[in-house]
Amino acid sequence: MSQIQAIRGMNDILPEHAPLWEFFEDTVRGWLRSYGYQCIRMPIVEQTGLFKRAIGEVTDIVEKEMYTFTDALNGESLTLRPEGTASCVRAVLQHNLLYNAPQRLWYMGPMFRHERPQKGRYRQFHQVGVESLGFAGPDMDAEQIMMTARLWKKLGLQDVALEINTLGSSEDRARHRARLVHYLEQHAGLLDEDSKRRLHTNPLRVLDSKNPALQALIEAAPKLLDDLDEVSLKHFEDVQGMLRAAGIEYRINPRLVRGLDYYNFTVFEWVTTRLGAQGTVCAGGRYDGLIAQIGGKPAPACGFAMGVERLLALLEEQQFQAPGQPADAYVVHQGDAADRFALLAAETLREQGLHVILHCGGGSFKSQMKKADASGARYAAIIGDDEAAEQQMTLKPLRALGDQARMTIAEAADVMGNKL
Repeated sequence: MSQIQAIRGMNDILPEHAPLWEFFEDTVRGWLRSYGYQCIRMPIVEQTGLFKRAIGEVTDIVEKEMYTFTDALNGESLTLRPEGTASCVRAVLQHNLLYNAPQRLWYMGPMFRHERPQKGRYRQFHQVGVESLGFAGPDMDAEQIMMTARLWKKLGLQDVALEINTLGSSEDRARHRARLVHYLEQHAGLLDEDSKRRLHTNPLRVLDSKNPALQALIEAAPKLLDDLDEVSLKHFEDVQGMLRAAGIEYRINPRLVRGLDYYNFTVFEWVTTRLGAQGTVCAGGRYDGLIAQIGGKPAPACGFAMGVERLLALLEEQQFQAPGQPADAYVVHQGDAADRFALLAAETLREQGLHVILHCGGGSFKSQMKKADASGARYAAIIGDDEAAEQQMTLKPLRALGDQARMTIAEAADVMGNKL
């Protein structure tokens, strides 16, 4: 019988890698708390229509990448979420969270896209998403970019660069779309099949093509910046002024259009050259039209998402080591009375906030001590029948100089740094 394995592109996170994930998640929680964001958790499965309406039917995600299936009970079309913004906005509208005040929300979890797996691009991947709903000004755009810059400093992340652009208003894009289509039609013979398909449905996405043969054509294409009205220009200039005042370096990338249809005004990406083709580690922007697009009362919004696997790959590439959290004690025990007392002693130490590993499975003191040392614990807490009779343990340092000594559980807890 063949062995069952994980689905291609959906990876196990093994214990040796888990500390880096936990460090990252803990850092992110503290970082978001410092900016006043609250956690929201949405279902993994949503109605397919939500993503078609929010992301846009003529996008790679909706056309090619979604995991969509029919519910056998009611025939409803359902989709594993390919991104989090649409689900977050749906939850905000369903529960009327914008009724009294704007919202600062964040979420973390798996997303799903049926793509060709490669380093940094998986079929199940994880994102941290940050959404600000009800904030209209450029100050929120700037703050979100400043937030990400602060996180990179907290993580010690190197070699990430900021690229920004503006998509202007819907009226700006309509003017630009007409000029862009006219330009591309004049060079239709140079377009690949994917670009020809997008020419009249989503021409802005042609500018995001990675086909090397199209780069010169794209570079010479009309620039959206040339079609912005005064309001759009001022919004973008205000964002840039705030970034300059904060000392954040950036590059304007006129080809930065993002892959989702709901963006307007400011868009941004943090990119690196250390991860090959999958160089974007964080991206987002303003999406003022999405709330109405999903069915709510019009309201401004902006947000971003970061790819957890890509950020962790970048940290690993930098030889980053997550801070260790060794156990305080490994409880070694032998004898009937010792076995019973060891269970109670370990629980008592845990009640004092200590991290304690209780040896299970029997074995000699010598073999147990080898496992205690291999566990990385700071101390071995040794219990034989003599110690059990006196309600004591012998505490032996494993990572520092010092003699072993017999003591009460309270004294052991004191030695290990947690007063009773």
